[in-house]
Amino acid sequence: MELLAAAFSAACAVDHDSSTSESDARDSASGHLPGSESSSTPGNGATPEECPALADSPTTLTEALQMIHPIPADSWRNLIEQIGLLYQEYRDKSTLQEIETRRQQDAEIHTSASGSPASEEAPEEEEDEEEEDEPASPPERKALPQICLLSNPHSRFNLWQDLPEIQSSGVLEILQPEEIKLQEAMFELVTSEASYYKSLSLLVSHFMENERLKKILHPSEAHILFSNVLDVMAVSERFLLELERRMEENIVISDVCDIVYHYAANHFSVYITYVSNQTYQERTYKQLLQEKAAFRELIAQLELDPKCRGLPLSSFLILPFQRITRLKLLVQNILKRVEERSERECTALDAHKELEMVVKACNEGVRKMSRTEQMISIQKKMEFKIKSVPIISHSRWLLKQGELQQMSGPKTSRTLRTKKLFREIYLFLFNDLLVICRQIPGDKYQVFDSAPRGLLRVEELEDQGQTLANVFILRLLENADDREATYMLKASSQSEMKRWMTSLAPNRRTKFVSFTSRLLDCPQVQCVHPYVAQQPDELTLELADILNILEKTEDGWIFGERLHDQERGWFPSSMTEEILNPKIRSQNLKECFRVHKMDDPQRSQNKDRRKLGSRNRQ
Repeated sequence: MELLAAAFSAACAVDHDSSTSESDARDSASGHLPGSESSSTPGNGATPEECPALADSPTTLTEALQMIHPIPADSWRNLIEQIGLLYQEYRDKSTLQEIETRRQQDAEIHTSASGSPASEEAPEEEEDEEEEDEPASPPERKALPQICLLSNPHSRFNLWQDLPEIQSSGVLEILQPEEIKLQEAMFELVTSEASYYKSLSLLVSHFMENERLKKILHPSEAHILFSNVLDVMAVSERFLLELERRMEENIVISDVCDIVYHYAANHFSVYITYVSNQTYQERTYKQLLQEKAAFRELIAQLELDPKCRGLPLSSFLILPFQRITRLKLLVQNILKRVEERSERECTALDAHKELEMVVKACNEGVRKMSRTEQMISIQKKMEFKIKSVPIISHSRWLLKQGELQQMSGPKTSRTLRTKKLFREIYLFLFNDLLVICRQIPGDKYQVFDSAPRGLLRVEELEDQGQTLANVFILRLLENADDREATYMLKASSQSEMKRWMTSLAPNRRTKFVSFTSRLLDCPQVQCVHPYVAQQPDELTLELADILNILEKTEDGWIFGERLHDQERGWFPSSMTEEILNPKIRSQNLKECFRVHKMDDPQRSQNKDRRKLGSRNRQ
């Protein structure tokens, strides 16, 4: 949060006039989806400034609600039933639209800023922009092959303002553009829940309840494979019904975050149960595919059914985890659009905080299952040459492991050319402990030193030729013998060296962030290709994720911090593209700070009263 606060201060220093150009660029884009982190949906109505006749029209939400009639229940239910996209398709379409929206904003505003004949910004800022514009052509954007989904005429994906009831009501000429964007964000949360429920229903009816599959699977295998998906679907159904009732009250949606808050606080624990089973679910699914030919053949046959749209069973099994994560992002998008210091902002903040707790519990559930097995396996492989250190602990987990080369002899020696200058050692780095080993026959590791992680210091050597390339110094302020020890270590590449240094000493100063002064000057990227982490120090990326770059290597790796949850890790730069315009980056930081700002005492008291009232009613 300290880093976010510094980011917010830096972002606020950007020229205030940029907000007008950003809004113009957003409103000029057509067909953008609601709910994207930096997208905006254009309104069809003019503002009072543009049309004086509208100046006396009611512009507040309360006044608009008094003028508009409820949407017919049958009309709304027909819309829900006609949603033709499975949730996997809906989600892909939404995130791809977010990417395209940011690209257009980045390109349009960047071009506008560089092409304007006169600028009101300070001369120093002009020079900075000129330096950015020096390249003859901007970096080439990689085409996304999935983008055809956005223009598929056969897929129903409506905007709130495109509904016939909205078009004929005249409400678009009453509401301000910002309120229309908020309506779109809330509308996407509802329609995406309908698409999600449709996909869950298909998982149950088409796969889980298939009679042939029931005969192939042992009850214990079926229980692990499908877990408590029936409970998850039941909660989704009740949640969707409440959202539908809210939509039926009025075509102008009053709020949805109060419903989200209630379900997150009282009913979404079913997601924690389901997601915590993910490790065993994946393992069982792989074993069944490998060991049971009948299972493999039947699943392949079921996946070919047109109902599945070419999607595999695995994409249906992971739906609950994807949904609870996406739901938090959808609430974030609503939060960014509600008026500040309003009741709707308080409700959105409450809903977001409850969802964060659910998502965190889901992540912890998955990690706990896999970490316990991993720690037991590591403990069995270790033989201690020094005093034994207990490895297994409920509060300990592996951050990074791997082989490095330790330099033997003084670094200035020129007489060691006939000898082996480096010898292999193996490091296990846990969240609170470093263990240094040598690999021995039998897939075992002999431990010869250790130190608490908090007593580690690292230092990169300046370039001293090929022999000492990618070499860094590791200092143990207090090792297993209660004395200071120094190791000169060589990595296989620059990125591997940087990754080890970042993991060993996470609070050291990086290229873009000084952790001591809290000064921030971070480039940003957005994810354009999903990436699944392969190592504990890597970060899994979803399409449209926005990340601050904290460190970057010449061989194509980035150490970044995702804005929406502050998770950090390494990922290939080829999975992302840079956000070039500083004003867009500034806006992203402002939105991030608003979402994650600390609760004020009064809001916390109000939340406690609402919780107490909810429990009393139960």
